[in-house]
Amino acid sequence: MKKLYTMFAAVLVIAFVLSACAAPTPAATQAPAPTSAPAATSAPAATQAPAPTTAPAATPTAAATATTAAPTPVASVPADKLAQKNHLLICTDFPYPPQEFFDENGDPKGLDVDLGTEIAARLGLKVQFVNSVFDTIIAAVNSGKCDIIISAQNITADRQKQVSMIPYFQAGQAFVAMKGNPENINGPEDLCGKSAAAESGTTEADYLQGTGDYKGKGLNADCTKAGKPAINVIVAQKDTDALQQLQAGKVAVYFTDSPVAAYYTVQHPDQFQLVGKVLEPAQEGISVPCGADDCTGKPLSAIGQAVQATLKSMIADGTYAKILNTWNLSSGAVALP
Repeated sequence: MKKLYTMFAAVLVIAFVLSACAAPTPAATQAPAPTSAPAATSAPAATQAPAPTTAPAATPTAAATATTAAPTPVASVPADKLAQKNHLLICTDFPYPPQEFFDENGDPKGLDVDLGTEIAARLGLKVQFVNSVFDTIIAAVNSGKCDIIISAQNITADRQKQVSMIPYFQAGQAFVAMKGNPENINGPEDLCGKSAAAESGTTEADYLQGTGDYKGKGLNADCTKAGKPAINVIVAQKDTDALQQLQAGKVAVYFTDSPVAAYYTVQHPDQFQLVGKVLEPAQEGISVPCGADDCTGKPLSAIGQAVQATLKSMIADGTYAKILNTWNLSSGAVALP
């Protein structure tokens, strides 16, 4: 597995410029997986969601994925502000490797998992990840089903109206085609008149369709302006479902965050390849409720302030950099004010 992540780092250096990237579903039935996915046992308080095809579960380059808790809490959250006493409930959309996925034992792993675990430890809380559907994940946190969201969410104006967002990572968007690039997709303009798949509620889906922050813009608008036919956009509930559309030959490309795209092309170099350039680099944020109908410009809540304090402490003592390096994602580091 060390070799796999060495390859992954190389892909990121070459192709990854700096995306995304619910009713939560604890104890729910297994989420649909792409073709021939091996079944994984359910993780505590999270639905099973195996990786596509026969990809082996990724392991970090460092030996330990669990981070070391701070000797004393960096900050605290009033007990009445938590969904569950003594716990930090984190809504996360599994699987989305390498940021969140289940290993062969059904345990949550990934960049976001390690960061969330460390944040909880520095708040003196136990961590619990709540597997959620990305399209409705903001509704889940705002209804009190979890305390925060860490799930590769791009910071957008539309999302900032609904929740407060604390920057913690940055990534871009990338196209994945079948090996050999049979539809000859070398840039966004080559998608006009063809099909693309993306996960519902993501920046990728909005960018393709011209919805959300891309209303009146996006790739379909570009096709129309160029006098070309629109892209047939297939929106899937889970990111792995979108990848399955590519595997089944139903779309020319699968559109996802650049770290995720790089992950799958390294896992399956004989099946997939990156095509075109990485698009729209953007910061990702940890989402917390703001307690208002419009969160734009509102101060952080008590939970938000506590989370931001832990992130600052992690950056200051090198833990943040260590976690990113564990997953070969150091190029996605951000600085907090």
